[in-house]
Amino acid sequence: MVSQNASADEQMQLIQTDPIRRKISLALTQIFMWPFIYIIFIMLLIFSRKEYFRTETRYILFGHSLLVDLIFLLLTNFVVLLSYNVVLIPLRFCIPICMLTGTVTSCAPLTIGAMCLERYMAICMPLRHNAISTSRRALIVILLIWILSSISPFVDMFILVSTASHEYLTQLTYCHYEIMLPERIRYFARGLLYIMGMVFILIIEVFCYVMIFLAARAACSDKKSASKGQRTISLHIIQLFLCSMEVMCPYIEAVVMQYGFQLYLTVRLLNFLAFSITSRAVSPLVYGFRDDKFYAALVYYIRCKVNVISDTDKHT
Repeated sequence: MVSQNASADEQMQLIQTDPIRRKISLALTQIFMWPFIYIIFIMLLIFSRKEYFRTETRYILFGHSLLVDLIFLLLTNFVVLLSYNVVLIPLRFCIPICMLTGTVTSCAPLTIGAMCLERYMAICMPLRHNAISTSRRALIVILLIWILSSISPFVDMFILVSTASHEYLTQLTYCHYEIMLPERIRYFARGLLYIMGMVFILIIEVFCYVMIFLAARAACSDKKSASKGQRTISLHIIQLFLCSMEVMCPYIEAVVMQYGFQLYLTVRLLNFLAFSITSRAVSPLVYGFRDDKFYAALVYYIRCKVNVISDTDKHT
């Protein structure tokens, strides 16, 4: 199996990499990642404490998007810490981590598509929006998103367990999804299937954007709401592009690796910072800072925290 040998070579080369370089790369990753983790965690906390956000469809989908991003960042950061500290763990312990990471990776674009459709119904079908877009249906959509997103990881896991040798399943390795795809044909098939799904979601987003644009030109429409909806979907399209590039990165890195391992490590770090982490920063931007109600709740929460800290300092 070619990819198994390639993975083993990569592990050996990473172990032999300059430790100072590994520490610098790890520090950059942590500096870049933890602010996003903190912001998303604060937004989830606000979402859980405000009943209004838990009953409004678009906020429920937004809360799900935040949860998915937080799980992805925490799992990815755990894997990064293991990798840069050259900690190998048994493959059977990596499989659940890889499955959950693969699931939340697929959940992100599907949630983006659902949020775009919700904005389309709110702006283009305002009279029917409250009847169609309910909190119960939002939860059903979220359940369907998780079911669809988990199909591929479970299929990969069953194929791996039934076809891989005992030696392969008991080896020590780094946790990355490619360990579940030892055959190169399955590796490329997964990427192709994911890109096809991205194209389908992109078609949905473009359709919603065009329909909202037409609604904005209509005299009877709420032009301000329609214009804001267009900007929101534009940001979602940017987020979808970043998610697509995140999936394409391993294929790009495989080509770069032929020109030198040090170049490969640099490209992999840049891809990780630019696409894996940055794509998770768009969701807070779309609703956390642009939505008036959520932004007001965020400012209120931060001010309350600051006041509590100031009062504590005065008493001490």
